[in-house]
Amino acid sequence: MNWFEKLNEYFPVEEMKSKEHMEALLKEKSDLYYKDEGEHHVLMYAEFDSFIFIDYVYVSTASRGQGLGHKLIEKMKAKKKPIILEVEPVDYDDTDSEKRLRFYQREGFKHAQSIGYTRRSLATDEMNSMEILYWSPEDDSEEEIYEKMKQMYTEIHTYKDEEFYGKAYQPVDEVLTIDEDRGTEDILDELDKSKNS
Repeated sequence: MNWFEKLNEYFPVEEMKSKEHMEALLKEKSDLYYKDEGEHHVLMYAEFDSFIFIDYVYVSTASRGQGLGHKLIEKMKAKKKPIILEVEPVDYDDTDSEKRLRFYQREGFKHAQSIGYTRRSLATDEMNSMEILYWSPEDDSEEEIYEKMKQMYTEIHTYKDEEFYGKAYQPVDEVLTIDEDRGTEDILDELDKSKNS
């Protein structure tokens, strides 16, 4: 399987960019969008001046539990910039979503509780909510993470969207919101509670 097939098999359709979209980012934004690929992993990420956005991380089933995911994250942390990523809300019927969250929790990521992120999937036409996780060496505020997410959404997620999908994603201000009172329950705390109950 090539890198795209691995990602496409692992990630839900509503979270996947098209192959054309990713190839265009790799080619036309080669100073920003990167692919780190090995026999057992695919890591797609955007590196901006002031932060890194991890778009996709895939580690093959055969090599899980051997520290490969940790090594990939450490490689990103070594750049000494905040790292941001999107994860689907934990679904207790889907053990993968819980495992992913636990992995990022172990790696020191925080859940941006005040940032709301909901967009319509161009593949399924359904509204899709995601949680924002981040790691910051300088302890960035959620407001700073929010501004970085807006930049990423505009430059990466919606890049030539009409050309690749025949229609446009919603504007950034419809998709990303910030609310200090949002979500007093942290998804990472929720995980801890479910583990202890």
